Amino acid sequence: MTTSPPPTAPSAARLKRQLGWPGATVLGLGSILGTGVFVSLGLAAEVAGPAVVLAIALAGLLATCNALSSAQLAANHSQSGGTYEYGYRYLRPWLGIAAGWLFLAAKSASAATAALGFGSYLAHFLKLNSTDFWVPRIALLTIAAATLTVISGIQRSRQVTACIVAWTLLGLLIFIVGGLPAVDFARQAHWQPFFPAANSHWAGSWGPLLKATALMFVAYAGYGRIATLGEEVRAPRQTIPRAIIVTLCVSGTLYVLVGIIAVGGLGAVRLVELTRGQGAFLEILAREFPNPGVRIFVATAALTALLSVLLNLVLGLSRVVLAMGRRGDLPSVTARLNAARTTPFIAVLLVGLTTAGLASLGSVKTTWSFSAMTVLTYYAITNLAALQLPPQERLYHPLFAWLGLGGCLLLACWVDALLWVIGISIAVGGILIARLCQIGTPRST
Repeated sequence: MTTSPPPTAPSAARLKRQLGWPGATVLGLGSILGTGVFVSLGLAAEVAGPAVVLAIALAGLLATCNALSSAQLAANHSQSGGTYEYGYRYLRPWLGIAAGWLFLAAKSASAATAALGFGSYLAHFLKLNSTDFWVPRIALLTIAAATLTVISGIQRSRQVTACIVAWTLLGLLIFIVGGLPAVDFARQAHWQPFFPAANSHWAGSWGPLLKATALMFVAYAGYGRIATLGEEVRAPRQTIPRAIIVTLCVSGTLYVLVGIIAVGGLGAVRLVELTRGQGAFLEILAREFPNPGVRIFVATAALTALLSVLLNLVLGLSRVVLAMGRRGDLPSVTARLNAARTTPFIAVLLVGLTTAGLASLGSVKTTWSFSAMTVLTYYAITNLAALQLPPQERLYHPLFAWLGLGGCLLLACWVDALLWVIGISIAVGGILIARLCQIGTPRST
């Protein structure tokens, strides 16, 4: 039994459908191939050691289940907003509002992480002294540049992202080819202990693995940008599922190869020593390769990839703000479009300012862990909505949605309790703000 939301106002302007599946795939890859492979893989390796390779695979499987739920929801309800819209349509309005705010919180933190990662890689590449001074300042300038690019329209964003993705793929391929000779599968010391010791007896050896899987899951979550752009793609029922599946296959393959080279080439102990507390993860690893040219390619690819992630996060976040503003869950001014109907410029500016505020706080570990908790909760709601689809609207078996729901709830248990408190507070606060925005503004029924 589905619950239809109140229709949006007839006068609400609609964004133009401009993207085919290649363009949507480029935007998806631009959202994934960045913070995940260049930052979070190092954080996950610090938690799980050699088991990070298994964490990458498990996170990829969970992301696939969630992606199939997102794809069929977006194909049947092709409107900007993602799970915010699906929660309204298929579940309850308050779940839709909670999903919208969780998405905004998670991806604002991810965008801040990408900006800080960009600052860290650039500072290391230029060998700047006092990186603690330079990293946040570079991050703020980068956020400003990304915000101005998104304001210029989605086609400009797509063109910039296509160039960035091409260079990122080249850099990762060079890293993989340059690192393969160093991989030694026969050297057992590189892979032991495969499961590091847990902090508590009840967690067992699975505790670090599950926490690393939660961290790596966020690295795949960029495919959600494709769903949030559902209003702007042509033939969404065919375009969205195809773009999401291609994006996950390419990114998952690259993640696994990079993980194997990192662990197999350096060993678990050396890997953790090199990456602990460092944002410039792969650039530090590339210094250990015999060919010094690999470092240059990897560092520049990291810079372009992290810039692409930031660009696409600002793009996707602004579309959720647009959807919430249309329905009255945020002030209506956030739904205002530019004269050409290509950009919700107020929403973009708001997202840019919020991301800049988070980046100024400055901890990559904190922002990424917070992203993990909120993203897992967000996609749990996505899977719940997918389970409410009537048979004629389903593209895939409900088992995928059940596996996605169970996996998200399981991994969420391994996130720090304080982050849970903050996330729940944001969701509840968002619901209260939505109610205040609707006072004195009757909604159609």
